[in-house]
Amino acid sequence: METTVSDSKPDQQQTDEGMEADRSVSSGSGDDSLDGLSNHVPRCPLTPSLSPRKRTTSQSKTEPPLLRTDKRTIYTAGRPPWYNVTGTTFKEAFVIGLCGGSASGKTTVANKIIEALDVPWVVLLSMDSFYKVLNKEEQELAAKNEYNFDHPDAFDFELLVTVLRKLKKGKSIKVPVYDFTSHCRRKEWKTVYGANVVIFEGILAFANKELLKLLDMKVFVDTDSDIRLIRRLKRDISQRGRDISGIIKQYNKFVKPAFEQYIEPTVQVADIVVPRGGENFVALDLIVQHVHSQLEKREITVRSALASAHQGQPLPKTLSVMESTPQVRGMHTIIRNKETNRDEFIFYSKRLMRLLIEHALSFLPLKPVSVETPQGGVYEGKRLSGKRITGVSILRAGETMEQALMAVCKDIRLGKILIQTNHDTGEPELHYLRLPKDISEDYVILMDSTVSTGAAALMAVRVLLDHDVAEDKIFLLSLLMAEMGVHSVAYAFPKVRIITTAVDKEVNDQFHIIPGIGNFGDRYFGTDAPSDWCESDEGMDF
Repeated sequence: METTVSDSKPDQQQTDEGMEADRSVSSGSGDDSLDGLSNHVPRCPLTPSLSPRKRTTSQSKTEPPLLRTDKRTIYTAGRPPWYNVTGTTFKEAFVIGLCGGSASGKTTVANKIIEALDVPWVVLLSMDSFYKVLNKEEQELAAKNEYNFDHPDAFDFELLVTVLRKLKKGKSIKVPVYDFTSHCRRKEWKTVYGANVVIFEGILAFANKELLKLLDMKVFVDTDSDIRLIRRLKRDISQRGRDISGIIKQYNKFVKPAFEQYIEPTVQVADIVVPRGGENFVALDLIVQHVHSQLEKREITVRSALASAHQGQPLPKTLSVMESTPQVRGMHTIIRNKETNRDEFIFYSKRLMRLLIEHALSFLPLKPVSVETPQGGVYEGKRLSGKRITGVSILRAGETMEQALMAVCKDIRLGKILIQTNHDTGEPELHYLRLPKDISEDYVILMDSTVSTGAAALMAVRVLLDHDVAEDKIFLLSLLMAEMGVHSVAYAFPKVRIITTAVDKEVNDQFHIIPGIGNFGDRYFGTDAPSDWCESDEGMDF
């Protein structure tokens, strides 16, 4: 049964947004910049100020606001674990469906919800990104404004359902970018990943049964038809140079009939009906409160569970510890010594990294190949059995291993994942990632300097799997690991190859490896971590 929510401000005029006939579409994942991690000014949710008109977009938001309840802070800028200790996705993204007629103000409502939620990793997915590619005959009709963009047949529902289902499950997805000038999809699709909340909006958001199954909350934006028509008239006259008669003809021929036949009846499946759209603050508050309560229910803890699991078990077969030769043991002696100066620490760490990389490459699958030598003879050799190798470092300490990898593997592609430990919750949080295109086809060498509980490594592997990297193509490399971290990764991902130079038995109450190596990042970079931002044995504490 639907709920219709109204407030006491019926005379306020709503922003002219959400017009499906304005067809410019953009999307982006926000994965390529660290700018969102600093200089953030909190926004005031649900203020009456109106935003400039902006076309519906498919995008994600990675700024660092906080979600606060009356008792405590639940989320920071980072994305908390969305999987359990087995590495399996535990909580799906919360999907809000927004439906309503053309120019009803769906985009205004979506943006107001995003602002009021004040949660990072929110994705706005527009139905306009999923128009079908028109053939020559249909393009000619569209050029004469004779093609019906408001009919269900105009949308690629099969692709839309597939994309939304993957996004809900936490997978990386590619969103098409539709060019309404040429009425086709652009070559470059946009990558979106990491949604805690997905806001899906479109005129026919409730018109498909498979789509409805994916929506956790269904909101219908109800705006008077005269207001919607006025908005279309204003826009098409001022921005497109069209005459009034042509606009009204198009409205009567396509827009109005489609609304009455396909859109208006779907109000019956809505959980909430929002009159007057973005200016109905009572309705928006109700929506936001419900989403907050659902996110609270989905909180999970990973690090503490890892600390109490797998005790006393034998080390897994997927672990490979480099032979402790006198040379290796001597280098460990130097870098573990608290009296070692920074220059020597860096020098011997780099030597050890180079040996570790060389050792790890021996586990890559090779295929036999014959080559002709300069003397005319034939040499039976080996070559990598795969497309390429990609290195991914867990920032910041894992980045120290990149030079060793590049020295051994020519023209290797590199990616980065920033994972920080939330000081209040003790949980790892994903803040940033930048991965090369088509990484799913590669063998991936995942690098971190140390692994204690395995919480950061577990999250990094989960990110790679969400980007369709095969589990058996992931190689986790670290200079030093604790047995707890080894067990955690191996239990969750039994096909991941774990490679290190040494394994220590214990982890203390602060999750530091004992006897350990100290704070690797601080010792390598020569930094003293501030009280509110310090690096632990894995990832960084915030």
